[in-house]
Amino acid sequence: MRNVFLLSSLLAASVACTGDFGASDAETGGTLVISVGADPDYLLPPIITAMLGRQVQDLVFYRLAELRAPINTLGDEGFEPRLAESWSWSRDSLQVTFRLDPRARWHDGLPVHARDVVVTHALYVDPVVGSPGSVYFANVDSITAPDSSTAVVWFKRRTAEQFYDVVHNLIPLPSHLLAEVDRSALRSSELASRPVGNGPYRLVRWERGSRLELVADTTHWRGRPHLDRVIWTPAPDPTTAVTRLFTGEADLYENLRPDNIAQAANDSMLRLVPYSSLQYGFMQFNLHDSRNRARPHPLFADREVRRALTMAVDRERLVRSIYDTLAYVALGPFPRAIAGDTVLRQIPYDLDGARRLLDSLGWRDADGDGVRERNGVRLAFSILTPTSSRPRMDAAVILQEQLNQVGARVAIDQMDFNSFLDRQEARRFDAWLGVWGTDPSPAGIRQTWGGGGESNFGGYASETFDALLDSAVFAGDADASAEYYRRAYQTIIDDAAGVWLYEPRTVAGIHRRLRITGMRPDAWWIGIPQWSIPADERIDRDRIPLVARRE
Repeated sequence: MRNVFLLSSLLAASVACTGDFGASDAETGGTLVISVGADPDYLLPPIITAMLGRQVQDLVFYRLAELRAPINTLGDEGFEPRLAESWSWSRDSLQVTFRLDPRARWHDGLPVHARDVVVTHALYVDPVVGSPGSVYFANVDSITAPDSSTAVVWFKRRTAEQFYDVVHNLIPLPSHLLAEVDRSALRSSELASRPVGNGPYRLVRWERGSRLELVADTTHWRGRPHLDRVIWTPAPDPTTAVTRLFTGEADLYENLRPDNIAQAANDSMLRLVPYSSLQYGFMQFNLHDSRNRARPHPLFADREVRRALTMAVDRERLVRSIYDTLAYVALGPFPRAIAGDTVLRQIPYDLDGARRLLDSLGWRDADGDGVRERNGVRLAFSILTPTSSRPRMDAAVILQEQLNQVGARVAIDQMDFNSFLDRQEARRFDAWLGVWGTDPSPAGIRQTWGGGGESNFGGYASETFDALLDSAVFAGDADASAEYYRRAYQTIIDDAAGVWLYEPRTVAGIHRRLRITGMRPDAWWIGIPQWSIPADERIDRDRIPLVARRE
């Protein structure tokens, strides 16, 4: 078996720099407009949780190294240089030394410094910041900068994904600008909404609710990207968002619904591009009282209540109703591409069984109003969902109908995406409908469902689950790791921390004039700097003079 720990033979291993854009004059120019359902939350990597924020982040910032296709998060063979031009390992694999590319520059013109890596790591792990990504650095002992072009990462233990944990999740930031920011107020700082990066595109405009625009860094040290601009136009109403694709106002809509797919297939200006994704949709229960997190939730703190409600959900019908054949029933808090062909025992759909279980727990409809009660508490709760997502709004209605059949009264809290995020982060909900786009590594589940995960908004906590995840992360070989993950998945499924609803089969609608170079499953947008629009197929918006400065 390949040695994923890269021991003594990699003492001086290095990687050649590849992947410069190399755009010719004929290939450069044009504007890509992407229609989306909602704004990002922030644009500074350590505090981003929304998907659109990640898209912008990956075009404005570079990592030390970047994953390449096919995705391989074990060892360092699946990575190619970005900010680092090479790296080398110590004999015991507890230290990796990065040599920064001397050409690398921040968009304000200053060179990228090893100190930027050190300061950024400190920011990610600072509890005052509360970064969702802090969990990935539990195995990092320290990061040092012996000189301006050298960053050294020291690990506590060898793991199969120690390189991935640091390189994929730590996105260096300009330390000279971070020094001016109060970490306790990072989310309200100018840097959170107007970051200065080092990637192929610069942020020039963010008009919340209207337009987010990047322009090409025409003097970028790795060569200029092909497209002049990338623009996202949010529309809280899903119908409006997809209509922009069909009217020509937008060039790309990333996830078409079945009825839109039929329409796009008959549109001579569009083409359908199926691609793999790492997304799954779910309803997560809040295990704590939303008004006082020191108290357990009056309904969902009880594991058996959660299991009974899960038994009342016909997930097969829900998926067919929303997606027809363009989604699978989710297996758990992970996409199939992460879990592989693992067979996991599911909580079955069983209306009569759900009713019997609730009866046995003392939840009965004593007054005949159709809603169960116990000790004066009604089996009533609300589901938080964003109006920007048609699948989630539809799912909320179906869940409301199905749960009503076992005597649960369900209200739907629909709100715009920013308000939804505020409630989500404040944990002010009974249950919420979410979609996670997972990391390429199964270890990412620690962030969203682990006991200390910053994005574990429902507060699920299980010592068994967390211990199994730790064992999976630190296992000595891939087979042992896979078995620990399987046991962890079974634990959280049995605990009914949420109802795992759907795993979409994604199909993008893209204007035919776009020449795309592939769509990576975990980040379809990562290749945008190599996308192009032939000169003879450009339209009016492609001919606006390029503004290379920050507004």
